[in-house]
Amino acid sequence: MNSTPDITYRGSSLHEKALIEPEQESDPARWPRRASMAASVKTVHDSTHRKLKPRHIQLIGIGGTIGTALYVQIGKGLITGGPGSLFLAFTIWCSFILAVTMSMAEMVSWLPISSPFIRFAGRYVDDAFGVAAGWNFFLFEAVLVPFEITACNVIINFWSEVVPASAIVAITLVFYAAINMQAVKWYGEAEFWAALGKVLLIIGLIIFTFIAMLGGNPIHDRYGFRFWKNPGSFKEYYLEGSAGRFLGFLQCLIQASFTISGPDYVSMAAGEAENPRTVMPRAYKAVFYRLSTFFILGSLCVGINVPYDDEELSLAFSMGSPGAAASPYVVAMNRLGIKILPHIVNALVLASAFSAGNSYVYCASRSLFGMALEGKAPRIFTRCTGNGVPIYCVGFVLCIALLAFLQVGASSAVVLSWFVNLVTASQLINFSVMTITFIRFYKACKIQGLNRDHLPYKGWLQPYAAYYGLIGTTIMALVGGYNVFLIGNWSVADFLFSYMVVFLFPVVYLGWKLIKRTKIVRLDQMDLYGNMEEIEVYENNYVPMPDKNRFDKWLNKIFS
Repeated sequence: MNSTPDITYRGSSLHEKALIEPEQESDPARWPRRASMAASVKTVHDSTHRKLKPRHIQLIGIGGTIGTALYVQIGKGLITGGPGSLFLAFTIWCSFILAVTMSMAEMVSWLPISSPFIRFAGRYVDDAFGVAAGWNFFLFEAVLVPFEITACNVIINFWSEVVPASAIVAITLVFYAAINMQAVKWYGEAEFWAALGKVLLIIGLIIFTFIAMLGGNPIHDRYGFRFWKNPGSFKEYYLEGSAGRFLGFLQCLIQASFTISGPDYVSMAAGEAENPRTVMPRAYKAVFYRLSTFFILGSLCVGINVPYDDEELSLAFSMGSPGAAASPYVVAMNRLGIKILPHIVNALVLASAFSAGNSYVYCASRSLFGMALEGKAPRIFTRCTGNGVPIYCVGFVLCIALLAFLQVGASSAVVLSWFVNLVTASQLINFSVMTITFIRFYKACKIQGLNRDHLPYKGWLQPYAAYYGLIGTTIMALVGGYNVFLIGNWSVADFLFSYMVVFLFPVVYLGWKLIKRTKIVRLDQMDLYGNMEEIEVYENNYVPMPDKNRFDKWLNKIFS
C-alpha cells in the first residue's frame, strides 16, 4: 500500500485520506488490530467481473425503483384514500426511502463489494443478523420472479387470450435465462433499455396529465383539479369521520411502502460496477430526483386524472381486469375518448413487468452468491463461469421461477399470490436492516478514526436520517396488516400472511446465533476494511474502456 497519502480518491490514497487524525496512525497497535479484523472475515474470492458501465448503474437504479405498481396498482390507493391521501402518503414515504438510500450509499461507496448490505449486516452487527438479512432478501427477490412472470401473462391478455399461459411462462423464463447466464454486461444492456422505456413512459404520462387537465384532449374538458373538490381529496375508509380519513391515508401509506423501492437494486450491482467509487455515489445522488419526479408527481397525476369513485376504475380492480385496463391513466384516456394511447401504455407496462422480473433474477442470484462467499450458503454457489456469472445461483433462482407455471390452474394461481403476500413485509425488513447496519457503521467510524468527510459519499443529517428511516420502516412493517385487527376482519390466514416473515426473521437470527454462538460485533473490532485490498488493486489498475462508436459514447455521456 502506498505509504504517502495524497488528496486524490484513487486506490489506497482514499484509504489513507479517510483516517481522521494522522497522529493516531503513529500508534502501532492500531494497524495490527486492523489486520486481525480483516483476517477475521473468511471469504471466498469474488470471481464476478466489473463490466457494468456508469449508464448501466444509473438506469438499473431507475429500473429498480419503478415498477408496474406505479402505473397500475397505484389506482388501489386512489380508490381507498382519495387523491390527497395518496399524494401525501407517497411524499412522506419518499422521505423515508431517501433516508435509507443515504445510509446505504455511504457504506457501499466506501466498500463496493458483491451483495453489500447483506454482508455488511454480518460484519457490522452480528453474523447471525447477516444470515437472517440475506435469506430474507433472497426469498423476497426469488418469489417475486414468478409473480412478475404471471404479471406478463396478465398484461398480454389485455390484447388477446389466444396464447396459452404456459407458453408465455416458458418464453419469459427462456429470456431470463438467456440474459442472466451471459456476461453481466448483457444484463446491464437489457436493463438499460428497459429502464429507459419506464422513464419515457412515466414522463409521457406526466406530460399527458398536464396537457389533458388544461383541455388538450378530444372532448376539450378543462378539468384541472376538479376531482380534488368533487368527490373530494380525502376518502373515508372502514370508519366514518376523521378516523376513517386517517385509515384511508394509512392504507395509501402502506401502498406507497410496497410500491416505492429503495437502494437495494443499485447496491446489488456494486460488486460488478466499473470504477465503483466514482459511479456509485452518482447513482445514489440521483435517487432523490427520481423519487421526487416520478413517484410524487406520479401520485399527484393519478388523483388529477380520475376521481376516487370512478366506476370503471373500481370495476377494473374488482373484476381483475388484465394489464393496463386497471391503470388510472388508461381509465382517464377512455373517459376522454383517446383510442391509441392505452395500447402504447400497455406495451410499456409489459416491458416494465419483464424488466422487474429480470432485476429480481439478478438480485436474488447475487444475494445468494454473496451469502455463499461468506459461508452462509452452500459453497457450490460461489462458482462462476469464465464470464463472471454465478451460474449455480442463477440456475437455482430460475428453478424457483418455475412456480410461475402454477398460474396455469386457477386454484394454483391463488397459491402463487399466497407466496407473494407472505414475503411482502420482507422489503420493509430489508430497509430496517440497512439503517441498523449504518448506525453501527457510523458509530464504529467514530471509534476507529475513519473520517466520514473523506468518504466517496457522505449522507446528510446522519445518523438522524438513519434513525428516521429505521423508525418509519419498522412501524410500517408492523402495521402493514392492521386490517386484520379491525372489528369483524379477524382471519388467521390473513394474520399469518401479513406477519409470518416479521416473526420468521428473529427466528432465523436467534436460531443461527444459538447454533453458531455468534456475538454482536464490538465497535472497536468491527471490520471496516475487509475487501479493501482487492478494491484498491482494481482501482489502481483501472483503465476506462474506450467507447465502441459515437452512439455508445453519446449514451455514456448522457447517463454517466
